[in-house]
Amino acid sequence: METDLLIGIDIGGTTVKNAIISNQGELITKWEIPTNLDNQGESVPKDIWSSIENKLSELNLKKERFAGMGVGAPGFIEPETGNVAIAVNIGWENFQLKDILEELSGLDVYVDNDANIAALGENWKGSGNQVENMLAVTLGTGVGGGIISNGKIVTGANGTGAEIGHITVEKGGAPCNCGRSGCLETVTSATGIVRQAEELIAEGKAISLKKRKDTNGAITTKDVFELAAEGDNDSKNLLQHVFDVLGFTLANVAITVNPAKIVIGGGVSKAGNELLEPLKKAFEKYTLPRTNEACEFVIAQLGNDAGVYGGAYLVLQNS
Repeated sequence: METDLLIGIDIGGTTVKNAIISNQGELITKWEIPTNLDNQGESVPKDIWSSIENKLSELNLKKERFAGMGVGAPGFIEPETGNVAIAVNIGWENFQLKDILEELSGLDVYVDNDANIAALGENWKGSGNQVENMLAVTLGTGVGGGIISNGKIVTGANGTGAEIGHITVEKGGAPCNCGRSGCLETVTSATGIVRQAEELIAEGKAISLKKRKDTNGAITTKDVFELAAEGDNDSKNLLQHVFDVLGFTLANVAITVNPAKIVIGGGVSKAGNELLEPLKKAFEKYTLPRTNEACEFVIAQLGNDAGVYGGAYLVLQNS
């Protein structure tokens, strides 16, 4: 039987997203299951496969039609072995994800970091439009990065390629989940933006932000963007710092990899042009004019589906 279908899986700390996608990139179906974090996430692969088996029987699809499964997982992945070296928010350490899933399913399984997978998906069926050289940046709870160079995802020697969220941008800056301090993630993620807003409030500054916090009980990135758009100087200055740091970092990465596109995704990207325009200005200020000439900034299109598309594409690329 000819294989014409692919399975894409995107493992997150709260949910696992699954999808069945055709070789042409047509989404047949997608669904989610909760990520069971008990016993250091031991049951996650079993949960994934039993949910896929249920879906196959529900849709009356034979396993033989599938070329394999592509999986995105958070943390540091060894793409050669498919082992997850460390995934802090699931509790995995040296977890043999590929081997376990292959044994359960009898299918070929390919594993990569979730940000890399999202970059592949976005380039295949989203804003990337299949360019050969692309930088994808996810601004969410953390900051993820994915680099496609000459059509291939960059993973590096042991899976930490394109971990741009952990480029040091502020010496002696705020502590980061990775154990160091002053990483890009601590400044330009949604968490980082809220942290800076909270610091301003604690210093007795940012009256508008404090009012918003008192009304809603908490501050969000959306609040900061809204208040900046309304002309609040403290919010504007905070965001200006975020754009400057991010533009500076992306400019340096772009000089290294020379992308045709920089695709911005994640929750913060919902700000659209209020993020894109000032970010482009900061980028232009710091990068080589020739690098800038070749590079277009776009907002990611696939949202939460980027990972499952990327997982499916990983199978397509390898089979």
